[in-house]
Amino acid sequence: MNDPMGALGGAMSAFFSNAVVQLILYATFFYMILLWIAAAYWAFRDMRDRTENPVLPFLATGLIIMFLPFFFPFGVVVYRVVRPPERLGEVYERNLAEEALLAEVEAIKTCRSCDRRVDSEWIICPWCRQRLKRVCPNCERLVGLDWSLCAWCGKDFERPVVERVPEATPAPLPAPVPAPVPEAAGSVRGVMPRPVNAIAPSKPFAGR
Repeated sequence: MNDPMGALGGAMSAFFSNAVVQLILYATFFYMILLWIAAAYWAFRDMRDRTENPVLPFLATGLIIMFLPFFFPFGVVVYRVVRPPERLGEVYERNLAEEALLAEVEAIKTCRSCDRRVDSEWIICPWCRQRLKRVCPNCERLVGLDWSLCAWCGKDFERPVVERVPEATPAPLPAPVPAPVPEAAGSVRGVMPRPVNAIAPSKPFAGR
């Protein structure tokens, strides 16, 4: 009676010694090597898209290579468990969406006192009377309460306003007093002076 184990071994050796079977085995081996290398490269590319750390992509590649060509699917499963859940592009898009939403919320003007929506042109809240803005005294445009200067005309609100004092006008000079007219010699105050060229009255001739 022949040995069954020996017959089985002979059949196996005859099977694997077949040229077609060897070709299939070699093709399968090279295919597994190709998949192993492709999985390692995929892990490198995928980790580089998910993190900014330059070392982690090489660690992911080493994890796949460590499991050898016939066990690399287990390495792929482990890598998919420990890899970051989001790509960098997805993180950037989410951050942009959050910033856009925050900008929209900030664009909606609300009162600091009652949190109600107010218009950008209002000076006082109509519900709680909270002052919202003020008017620039120079250009008369609306400015914020916390502005140190006007963005429209450059008016500095923190610099005190110095009022110019009008110059004093000089007092008018008094009118000159006319000099007194000197009185004629020999005249008596209140008496009209006798004219020099007046003809004296003739006296009667005493010898007649």
